[in-house]
Amino acid sequence: MSVTRNARTRWTGGLQDGGGVTSFVSSGLPDTPVTWASRANDPEGKTSPEELIAAAHASCYSMALSAGLGKAGYTAEEIVTEAGVDFKPGTGITGIALTVRAVVPGIEKGEFDEIAAATKDGCPVSQALKAVPISLEATLG
Repeated sequence: MSVTRNARTRWTGGLQDGGGVTSFVSSGLPDTPVTWASRANDPEGKTSPEELIAAAHASCYSMALSAGLGKAGYTAEEIVTEAGVDFKPGTGITGIALTVRAVVPGIEKGEFDEIAAATKDGCPVSQALKAVPISLEATLG
């Protein structure tokens, strides 16, 4: 069975001088302002499509890594994933850098690295974003 999650952005004005509010329809999380300036310059408390993609990728990767470790017989004490989405005005999204640090009792570094790399390629958000180069830095401990 498929599940659909919804978000909505209401935008007013032009690209440079306008702004919008993104609403998280499915979860009811607080509305978040978004502007071109927050995308191309200093965020000043507002979000951007790239930050929203980074949040989706970091959370998806963490869940997928937890699942991959579980299939191999391990349970992580902690997984911390950060995703950096690079945006170049006029070009678009040019790359995504995933950085993960995990504490996983009993796993060897080589096995952890293999699972982490397979997760980078296999997590659903990575799959959706595979048109963009995705790098991974994985640290155990």
